[in-house]
Amino acid sequence: MDYFSADSFKSAHLGILLGRTAALKDRLLDRHLAPLGITASQLKVLRIIRRGGDTAVALCRQLSIHSACMTRMLDRLERKGLIVRTPDDQDRRQVRLALTSEGEAMSTALPTMEVAAMNEFTEVLTSEEVAQLESLLAKMLSGESSWIS
Repeated sequence: MDYFSADSFKSAHLGILLGRTAALKDRLLDRHLAPLGITASQLKVLRIIRRGGDTAVALCRQLSIHSACMTRMLDRLERKGLIVRTPDDQDRRQVRLALTSEGEAMSTALPTMEVAAMNEFTEVLTSEEVAQLESLLAKMLSGESSWIS
């Protein structure tokens, strides 16, 4: 069902709200993660690596980040001693990513900081509203794979 038309859609209000909301979430995460010396973007990469995303290509795909940006982020995480890159024995073109012991240790502290940031982020909502928001966003993303070619 089409909810918008060119006549009624004078500004990208919904898109602006979604973008500003995502930016606010990342700013709050950045503030909570500052004591660990990482950013919200780096947190996302560490989380995916911990869950088995072990190539830059997989990270780019999951986070919709350009490969050059991902390379710079991986360089920073490697300099911080949080990840290690290892050539793939089966495919010399591939590099496998893994958390270092320091990266693993940091990963265990991250959920506490994420929870604090998300609680601050949603403090103006009731528990029912949070559940409804999560449900609506999940519903909107359920068709995501069909949009990506």
